[in-house]
Amino acid sequence: MNPIYTHRGTRAIQRMVEYAPSSGGLALWIDHRDLPDAPTALTAANDGSTIFYGPGFESLSLPQQAGLVAHEVLHVALRHRPRYVTLRGLLGDVDLPLFNCCADAIVNSALGHLSWLELPRSAVTLEGVLRHALKLDLSTEQALLDWDLERLYRAIDDRGPSLPSAGRRGSGSRQAESPDAAAERAGETENLGASDGAWRPDGPRSAQVRRLAGDLRDDLWPGPDEDRPENAPEQAREWGERLLRAHTGDGAFSLLRTLLADLPRLRTPWEHLLRTHLTRGLSLQPGLSWSRPSRSYQANKGRVGTHGRLPWEPGHAAARTVARLVVMVDCSGSIEDQLLDRFAQEVEAASRRLEARIVVIVGDDRVTGVATFEPGRSNLRELVFNGGGGTDFSPLLREADRHRPDLGLFLTDLQGPADWHPTWPVIWAVPVAYQDAVVPFGRKLVLG
Repeated sequence: MNPIYTHRGTRAIQRMVEYAPSSGGLALWIDHRDLPDAPTALTAANDGSTIFYGPGFESLSLPQQAGLVAHEVLHVALRHRPRYVTLRGLLGDVDLPLFNCCADAIVNSALGHLSWLELPRSAVTLEGVLRHALKLDLSTEQALLDWDLERLYRAIDDRGPSLPSAGRRGSGSRQAESPDAAAERAGETENLGASDGAWRPDGPRSAQVRRLAGDLRDDLWPGPDEDRPENAPEQAREWGERLLRAHTGDGAFSLLRTLLADLPRLRTPWEHLLRTHLTRGLSLQPGLSWSRPSRSYQANKGRVGTHGRLPWEPGHAAARTVARLVVMVDCSGSIEDQLLDRFAQEVEAASRRLEARIVVIVGDDRVTGVATFEPGRSNLRELVFNGGGGTDFSPLLREADRHRPDLGLFLTDLQGPADWHPTWPVIWAVPVAYQDAVVPFGRKLVLG
């Protein structure tokens, strides 16, 4: 073989294509690059489009090399690094090592059924994370069908509030390095998490996942295209199609144990969906006006021909002068402040754009507060939400009905009854952790 086309992973890719021609061939869509000056301990990593090989890769057996390359190929194919960037843009603070642990768990479980490759004995798995960190006992197949990376990370990330980074010791978390930086040091830089140089101490779930991952090195590196988000939808579509074709071609020998919930797909941000729902529900709808004729009646001057007359045809007029939106907030204790703030920003922007009056109703199993804002004058982020009891949606819905809304928006975890059904439309805005909850009526919008 021409040495120009060889790299440290060549033999492993040949083994993958031999045993799984279709899904193993996904490696051929990815660039491969040796890092000759990288630290000796470095084996392999990826930046979302290229797999990098360090000197440590050569010390592995061929089955171990195949397992490592297949691991990196699935990271790239499932778009894990770009999805980290997207999630960071939504949440602001995403712990990359913890996110990397969650991604590794999904990939390792997807590959665990293959006998011709070898994963590390200490490899973290999805079913192991769910069992030890979330106390959920699921089979590998069921876990892969139910959990995607974003949902897993949100469920695991229970870090505390940000604290000054000075004096921090022994967290054990690291920040992934770029390919150039990897050639200079082994990647032991601490991850500070928040952009202001603060760090957040682990809660019990995130600490448990880090223990399960052990001392595995982070392998999701910064990529060259992270500042070009316009390419992400097309790349997600392409990789999704490749994975589906590859899995169908290899069947039981596919790199994917099953068709994962984590398959890359075009994800429409919930903010966009919320804007669409609010625009449709609050836009002024024309209604019939019997006090004015229609335009066609006026154009024909009410006549047909020389002697005939048209029957009266009513015209149209705005059905209302100001749209009315009622926002109900469940304050039983399950809605995070950060999510509530993002939700409030979107509702405020919609009220200004649509010139809608907003009534905010707060409560848990009873109404604890009501506030009314004129169009364009709302500042929901300054409201104080008192609650913490049980949840019953009916009192809040009945209070909302008194204000004759055009649309009701309920921010809740859906963990409660709704025995009263209003006549106006309701949108239930639900955090991603409760996305499987069933709505009693209306439409569900998952905020994740």
